[in-house]
Amino acid sequence: MNTSDELAPAVRSILDSAAERAANRERGARLSVDPRSLPAAFDAAKADGRVPLIAEVKPTSPTTEGERTDDPVDLAKSMVEGGAAALSVLTEPEHFGGSAETLTVIREAVDVPVLRKDFIVDEAQLDAVEADVVLLIVRFVDDLEGLLAAARERGFQVLVEAHTADEVETALAAGADIIGVNNRDLAQLEVDLGTFERVEDSIPVAARESVTLIAESGIATQQDVSRMRRAGADGLLVGSAIMDGPVRENTERLTNV
Repeated sequence: MNTSDELAPAVRSILDSAAERAANRERGARLSVDPRSLPAAFDAAKADGRVPLIAEVKPTSPTTEGERTDDPVDLAKSMVEGGAAALSVLTEPEHFGGSAETLTVIREAVDVPVLRKDFIVDEAQLDAVEADVVLLIVRFVDDLEGLLAAARERGFQVLVEAHTADEVETALAAGADIIGVNNRDLAQLEVDLGTFERVEDSIPVAARESVTLIAESGIATQQDVSRMRRAGADGLLVGSAIMDGPVRENTERLTNV
């Protein structure tokens, strides 16, 4: 796991917290999940004329100001009503205000796939809560292939997140079939939408045809949505641009482009 000095202090703090939670977690019962298909949800959205979008329930984060205190289930339902193909729910407690309990009640309340957004660095963390998809970040996982396999053994779909062409190559070599390209550099928390465009161009054609590719972070306007879709994004993950205001209206704005 990369905890070098090049990381922003907020990111180092998040990773330290994740490692501590992993170390202190008592191994619970091994989960067995029957997931809702994320690629199928994207296909259904496209067939319905909507942008395939994962809307994120994110009470707060190190890159936003303030905190949303609305009922998370109400927020989630509003996102789905606004056209979201899937949801992302933060379960990291200290820096994002999330919890496993919140994910559970949201997943029970909606019929779309739900991604567990957290910093998973150890297999024991996989058994914390049922979700349809879990997130693994290439930069912060020591044994990506092993953790990817462990997640799939439990039934999870896995979104493997990368930021560079080299990280996408690592994800592909580990067997990832859903890959997110984060436009935010987690070293300094800076956002550049050109990141997705550059990384997508570097993926071999044969490999590109076998993966679902998701653009993450920095997508705030309809123009941003169109730009990422033109660049080849099969789906988008949007948090702040939806949470900063009326979530149903914001979701509708970004899914009807």
